[in-house]
Amino acid sequence: MDLLALADFNLVARHGGFGRAARAAGRPKATLSRRVAELEAALNLRLFERGVRTLKLTQEGRALYERTGTLLTELDETAAAIASGGDRPRGKLRISAPLLFSQIAMGKLAAGFALKYPEVRLEITTEDRAVDMVEEGYDLVIRVGPDPDESLVGRIFLRDRLVVVASPHLKKPKDKLAVPAVVRGTGDRSVAWNVTGPTGLLRFAVDPVLSLASLMMVRDAVKAGVGAGCLPLSLISPDLSVGTLSHWGDIDAPEIQLWALYPSRRLLSARVSAFLDFLKEAFPKGSPEELAAYLDR
Repeated sequence: MDLLALADFNLVARHGGFGRAARAAGRPKATLSRRVAELEAALNLRLFERGVRTLKLTQEGRALYERTGTLLTELDETAAAIASGGDRPRGKLRISAPLLFSQIAMGKLAAGFALKYPEVRLEITTEDRAVDMVEEGYDLVIRVGPDPDESLVGRIFLRDRLVVVASPHLKKPKDKLAVPAVVRGTGDRSVAWNVTGPTGLLRFAVDPVLSLASLMMVRDAVKAGVGAGCLPLSLISPDLSVGTLSHWGDIDAPEIQLWALYPSRRLLSARVSAFLDFLKEAFPKGSPEELAAYLDR
């Protein structure tokens, strides 16, 4: 495949037309049209649907654009880095992060990274769904306990655990008795908490008196004394230290793992590598207490 023709195709696709692409690049419109036609002929595919006044990517054209745009950008950045005598992090870095971690930590992390690497243009979106990194143009995603995916590689940078907490004024029930609870999402009365505490393993039946959409809301309602809650330790560690919440015990479940992931078939760019190193510097041990201390600075 002719990389120059592919670059011209991406230029036209990015600007949505031959005229706009020609003006943006200072290139003849006829040249761009010819190069795209040559690429279509070489691939034996129609990449654009050409109307009198419109130009629209075909399904095959969109797939080619989504899969090659980032690669061409990385080639340009590599060439620029070599020409400048180094591989400094630069360019656009798109990250997708889960809602809770974004609310409590990503603003501070993003600011620190931007100050350290001013040539990187950081863009962070917040969502809990599984994104398609290649098709949606993400360089890095942060996810909680992601399912195995052969197309992605990465590392764990934080660990957390779930604990049951309540206002000091709420009396802890005896084993196997129901507890008024603030839960995330739709309350399910069949759920029970298996809690490991100083006296051993206890089982509390959950009576969801309040169902809320986010863990931040659950924490605030638990502090107000509505009921007990099951929350990440890092989120309520400051409340435990000052006594506004009481620790009933740890949930008997695997630890929470936060992963930073990137596509396995893509070369690790300087900006992604820099962000991974920045996470390691912020959380060298990766413990929930470390995250709580970071947020309290």
